[in-house]
Amino acid sequence: MAALYDRYARPSYSLARRICADDGIAQDVVQEAFLAFWRDTSRFDSTKGSFGTWLLTLVHHKSVDAVRRESALRKRTVPASGDGDEWSAPPGPGADQAAISAVFAEYVQDALGRLPEEQRRAIVLAYYRGYTQREVAAITGVPLGTVKSRMFTGLQRLRGLLGPLLIEPATGLSGPGR
Repeated sequence: MAALYDRYARPSYSLARRICADDGIAQDVVQEAFLAFWRDTSRFDSTKGSFGTWLLTLVHHKSVDAVRRESALRKRTVPASGDGDEWSAPPGPGADQAAISAVFAEYVQDALGRLPEEQRRAIVLAYYRGYTQREVAAITGVPLGTVKSRMFTGLQRLRGLLGPLLIEPATGLSGPGR
């Protein structure tokens, strides 16, 4: 177990730190991942992949869970004044900005759907799931150069598909086809 920790603690922490953006939370995530493995080593199945890939996937999932937990804590109401009698929601984007973001997200999802599967998968793993290009290569089983090429080409296509929307002011929602 010590040898596994020595080998994988640093990459695990790097991944957790990138996702969580907090040193303490990232350290907790890595400890949780190794503790989960230590408590039940049968969770790892060597026929399905390498230990490193399995552990980094576990760290990724635990990191995302930690971010969601922290986000939920921040979204809970906070005292509006020092006396604790009044409560208000924490400040956030207004309804108009939320609506604009939702519409833009729809355009992005539509554009992603138009990409070839290999490009879409590489981009989703990197930008939506938080994996590095090396990790995407390990997950997809293709060389790192292929992942870089797929991401570059996919992002170029996304720029082409979203170009009119990206040029317009943030409040202009005419976008493609509207």
